[in-house]
Amino acid sequence: MRIDKFLKNSRIIKRRTVAKEACEQGRVLVNNKEAKPGTDVNVGDIIEINFGNRNVTIEVLEILEHVPKDKAQDLYRVIKN
Repeated sequence: MRIDKFLKNSRIIKRRTVAKEACEQGRVLVNNKEAKPGTDVNVGDIIEINFGNRNVTIEVLEILEHVPKDKAQDLYRVIKN
């Protein structure tokens, strides 16, 4: 699954266009490599996101196309907030 779509489905970032822009600006890393919006994400990958004044590091636990709102947090585990 694309990183921008995963960030939206997991509700880490609210909209896919915002996730795409974050990737294009170099604020998203997947396994310590700068991610483009189309970068593939797999289970076990480590994603680092720079939200300006704070960094969040998560591990991908599951990848699903359609996720109910209450299950979105089950897709990842926060490593560092």
